[in-house]
Amino acid sequence: MLANLLIVITVSLSPTLPAPMYFFLIYLSFMDAFYSPGTTPKMIIDLLYQRRTISWGCCLAQLFLLQFLGASEIIVLIVMAYDHYVAICKPLHYTTIMRQGLCQHLVVVAWIRGILHSTMQILILFTVNLTFCGPNVIDHFMCDFFSMLELACNSTYKLGMMVATNSGATCLLIFFMILNSYTVILSSLKSHGSEGRCKALSTCGSHFTVVVLFFGPCIFNYTHPVTTYPEDMLVAIFFTVLTPMLNPIIYTVRNTEVKIAIRSLLKRIVT
Repeated sequence: MLANLLIVITVSLSPTLPAPMYFFLIYLSFMDAFYSPGTTPKMIIDLLYQRRTISWGCCLAQLFLLQFLGASEIIVLIVMAYDHYVAICKPLHYTTIMRQGLCQHLVVVAWIRGILHSTMQILILFTVNLTFCGPNVIDHFMCDFFSMLELACNSTYKLGMMVATNSGATCLLIFFMILNSYTVILSSLKSHGSEGRCKALSTCGSHFTVVVLFFGPCIFNYTHPVTTYPEDMLVAIFFTVLTPMLNPIIYTVRNTEVKIAIRSLLKRIVT
């Protein structure tokens, strides 16, 4: 959380990072900063005090928060991929296409998409008239949609297919769209010089690594039937804890401009 907030503060205060790529990096880091707090504190309390209970309201709130941040982050990752495509394939039109107004509207679209997606997921639990006749024990460390559906007494096959289509198929489709955009970018790099090619590969490599870390667990968790597997919990821990922690490391280790801006900010704080 601190690492992601450090990136948010650094990019916001640094005059050397005005590009749209860093504008979207602020919101990506902001979402990652609040992704882990949605699950990790409760998991730590459960492990320390062996008091593994959660109210129905808190369970729905946790589900809403995770779905909201995840759906919003998908849009931000798509927009960042498009930003890289325009910067590399259409450099002369970059400032015209990726103007500040468009960037702000795209971020608003990401927030709206997150709200609509998470609201729809929550409404499904109430409109389908599910009945829970016990035991009310979730085989998970968080309130995941499939683990909650397993507690229902009535058939949840169709509902599970709806969730898989809404979440799993969407993640799969968007992942292949981003993969296709990077195929186009790589083919266009043949006409660039060696220095520009190396810089473009470094920038795209960081983003694509984040894309794989995000969409890999998402595709795994939401493209199988309404059944939980032992691997689901390990993948969920990686998705909710490790991925948000790795993202700031990926963007700082491979990005010289961000590292210089962080050093400059720390020097100003110390002095």
